[in-house]
Amino acid sequence: MIQVASIGYPRIGPKRELKKALEQFWKGEIQEQDLHNVAKNLRKQNWQTQKSAGVDLISSNDFSFYDQVLDAICLLGAVPKRYKWDGQEVNLTTYFAMARGSQTADLDVPALEMTKWFDTNYHYLVPELSAEQTFKLSSNKPFEEYEEAKQAGFDTKPIILGPLTFLLLAKGIDGFNTINLLDKILPIYKQIVEKFSQLGAEWIQIDEPILVKDLDSNVVSKIKDTLNQIKGAAGNCKILLATYFEDLNEDVKNQVFESNVDVVHLDLVRGSKNKEYVKNSNKKLSLGLVDGRNVWKTNLQEKINFIKDNISNDVIIASSCPLLHSPYDLELEQKVPVEIKRWLSFAKQKLLELNVIKGFINEGSHQEALDNNAADIHDRETSKLIHDNAVKDRIKTINKSITERKSSYVDRAKIQKNIFSLPKYPTTTIGSFPQTTDVRQARAKFKRGELDETSYEKFLEEKTIDTIRKQESIGIDVIVHGEFERNDMVEYFGEQLKGFTFTSSGFVQSYGSRCVKPPIIFGNVSRPKPMTVRWSKFAQEQTKQIVKGMLTGPITILQWSFVRDDQPRKFTAQEIGFAIRDEVEDLEKNGIRMIQIDEPALREGLPLKKKDWKDYLSWSVDCFKISAAVVKDETQIHTHMCYAEFEDIIDSIAALDADVISIETSRSRMELLTTFEKFKYPNEVGPGVYDIHSPRVPSQDEMKILIEKASKLIDPSRIWVNPDCGLKTRGWPETIDALTKMVNAAKELRVS
Repeated sequence: MIQVASIGYPRIGPKRELKKALEQFWKGEIQEQDLHNVAKNLRKQNWQTQKSAGVDLISSNDFSFYDQVLDAICLLGAVPKRYKWDGQEVNLTTYFAMARGSQTADLDVPALEMTKWFDTNYHYLVPELSAEQTFKLSSNKPFEEYEEAKQAGFDTKPIILGPLTFLLLAKGIDGFNTINLLDKILPIYKQIVEKFSQLGAEWIQIDEPILVKDLDSNVVSKIKDTLNQIKGAAGNCKILLATYFEDLNEDVKNQVFESNVDVVHLDLVRGSKNKEYVKNSNKKLSLGLVDGRNVWKTNLQEKINFIKDNISNDVIIASSCPLLHSPYDLELEQKVPVEIKRWLSFAKQKLLELNVIKGFINEGSHQEALDNNAADIHDRETSKLIHDNAVKDRIKTINKSITERKSSYVDRAKIQKNIFSLPKYPTTTIGSFPQTTDVRQARAKFKRGELDETSYEKFLEEKTIDTIRKQESIGIDVIVHGEFERNDMVEYFGEQLKGFTFTSSGFVQSYGSRCVKPPIIFGNVSRPKPMTVRWSKFAQEQTKQIVKGMLTGPITILQWSFVRDDQPRKFTAQEIGFAIRDEVEDLEKNGIRMIQIDEPALREGLPLKKKDWKDYLSWSVDCFKISAAVVKDETQIHTHMCYAEFEDIIDSIAALDADVISIETSRSRMELLTTFEKFKYPNEVGPGVYDIHSPRVPSQDEMKILIEKASKLIDPSRIWVNPDCGLKTRGWPETIDALTKMVNAAKELRVS
């Protein structure tokens, strides 16, 4: 017999209800109880959706106000001292101070560091742990939500982030090895499962996605005992150990399968080796059959055949990973063309797919649904929308004449310094400026046909000119046009590229209240016409200062889209690389002398297994170079990268051969820059001097200290001064305040 499990469901709400409530709460427009009421309604709605879709093991504690790792920090009492936590149950004031920073009379602190969750575009808040770290149960959230579900008539499976993942994703203060805290943290996990047992939970899900990574022998040796201790404290509760995003290495698999946990969840979409572990397994399994990270319909007959060929015992089936990374509900979708919509499946539909598999195997039912699924799969495979032979032929032309700049960086730098004559510590921003209510409303009216194109463009021109004047007034050396015509740094480009389609409701959470609506790449990609030239050229005509052209790079467009799964990702990335190359060439022809090609997702796309790194880094770097190498030596190429650990890929970052790279470093207090110093990174660097993801505006002295710290690691003649990231989500008063302090800090250091 088969059961269906949900191993995690989206939490932002079908219409982003949580986002709206959070932002109202942060602005003081609603009270804390109002926020809790919205959250309670969303949780009940999620539980009902799962039950209606035939889920047997419904999840709880997959809801979060900001981030599941931050929730674990609170649960375990691992709040850093600077947040002045009183040691009692962690409240929302402390919670959001860790998430967003705080700038009040009582508490003026930056937020926790933030980085990417494995190889996804979801960001988690990084725990900070020291050798003296203590832990204690400091939040009742998981237990309250379990009881809330029970009172509403849902018997749920609470989800807890596991101790190994929590420790290994944490930052050890002063280089401390966080796994050494395992003996200290396990008693708290025992308390957690004991409490769930007392509350009557039948199942507890322990998430340990870290187990799919390459782990050293010391960590591997601790896996079995760790799991056994948790299971031993669970009483009558069954433990479902969830791994996902990749397969288990053989040594880890042995530890896991020999442990006492009741069920092991394996990702069978991204974990090809996991399929070998399924047949004749002595451990009850949860099979991750349906892709939790993409939007394509599952070939249900293929999955049914797999189960019949490999499974002889009772089994649980589920999505490959938590559905946090999928949009909510295809039924809400109003924008995707009908033919393509037939090929798609969102979070709710993925649960229904699992129910069809269960029904067919258990009872022989759902034959009509299976037939419809087979028809949709065949329709996609044979559609004329997908293929473009001209694009395929262009890919075959890739060689060094396509991927290499004409001269070395050393020679280019001399030419560019003479042309631009920039001061020491030149200042710039990363691209976007505040997308205020009037900007969003004008875009919405234009899309609805309530504002004609001439009026809309006049509005955008006025916003662009105003932003240029603001930057001139502040004294920024290299300015940007502000990107008011753009909805999202990937969506804007995808809307103008062939091979993409877009959703009206396909939002997924990136971090906190930040939601993105990834494009869907369904076919071969090309650029029918220029995408950004009109606005970059217009902006440059308004000022004597240099205006950077702003583009999103091929790997970031790839990573932040739902990508076709019927050809290797490499080929899709190469197609996008050529499309961006065409845009770069047109920008240069139209007088744009600096062009920024953002690749914040380059590190994010790094495979979780080291054996796969070389191949990925080779083609991903080449894709960037395809897009950039078309320019003359006189044109300066910038790139930008987001929160990431660069140490493992610094040689590949250098191989991009960008003239200037800006990186996010303020939350780590420039620690990430040590990698560039050790490597002796040869080109120019713009380490972010303040965190744009927080409303907190640091002082001029704070920024000056960070620039000075950077100058001890990198030759000051190669340092740029800029914020951590784009300013789209910030308000104008804080933006002007922060940029003014940033420019003044740079000017002060020029004369010191």
